[in-house]
Amino acid sequence: MVKIDLITGFLGSGKTTFIKKYVKYLISIGENVCILENDFGAVNVDMMFLDDLDCGKEMVSGACDYDCHLRRFKTKLIQMAMMGYNRVIVEPSGIYDTDEFFDALYEEPLNKLYEINNIFFLYDINTSNLSYEAKYILTSEASVSSKIIVSKKDLYDKELDLCYLNNILKEFNCNRVFNKSDVVYLNEISFDELINSGYKNYDHIKIPINLDNNFNSIYLLDKDITISKINEIKDKLFNDSSYGNIVRIKGFVYENNSWIKINLTKDSNEINPIELGQKVLIIIGENLNEEKIKNLLN
Repeated sequence: MVKIDLITGFLGSGKTTFIKKYVKYLISIGENVCILENDFGAVNVDMMFLDDLDCGKEMVSGACDYDCHLRRFKTKLIQMAMMGYNRVIVEPSGIYDTDEFFDALYEEPLNKLYEINNIFFLYDINTSNLSYEAKYILTSEASVSSKIIVSKKDLYDKELDLCYLNNILKEFNCNRVFNKSDVVYLNEISFDELINSGYKNYDHIKIPINLDNNFNSIYLLDKDITISKINEIKDKLFNDSSYGNIVRIKGFVYENNSWIKINLTKDSNEINPIELGQKVLIIIGENLNEEKIKNLLN
């Protein structure tokens, strides 16, 4: 059976950074790896962020509703099982209910093709003031994970506090309680110890959430936006609630005959050169004021 790992984490928590390190390790020990980018978005920027990895890459994106997306996800997994990979890494959107993952893997024929191996949860220790819907997503992701992977320890001059996360789990009647033995820091990680961590099966209250209604993405395609413009407006976007609750800005800018990768959250800025890109900027968050955001960018 093909081993399958799920890498979860809220928007901007560092999933792609972790996956790069994890996949390079798996390749080094001889595994035939494929990454499946499982995203509701129309343009999968994270797929392009992983372009430098020497492994298989597949994508499920853009669907009219949850059921359609789930069918595409299952169909893609069946195809990948026939392609000779012995390890599949699934990176979903940062807005992801893990029930989709289990719903797919527990059904035939996938339950005979795949073995769930690891579920990891990326956590930003600066997480706070989440909406009720965002807390539910965090609960869905954290409750089944084997380990918390903290990827941004160097950005915050404070000790890791798990009280906020544990209180969120408690709010949804989840009996999972994280302590420091469940935490791994990405810059100190030992993949030899992590590779067979497994996953958990803690239950929690299920609530109906229409992710399309609560979370929004604004796609700006083929716009000549400059780095200076992004630096000029990013603080306003993240801090002025009249634009909505913006969680992440990502994409690419073409400037001075080269591509630049943009990956921003309120507390971290990643603006780096990259070999290939596409003229796209994606703004992700809750209750976004699309007209006001586009006016600011223009």
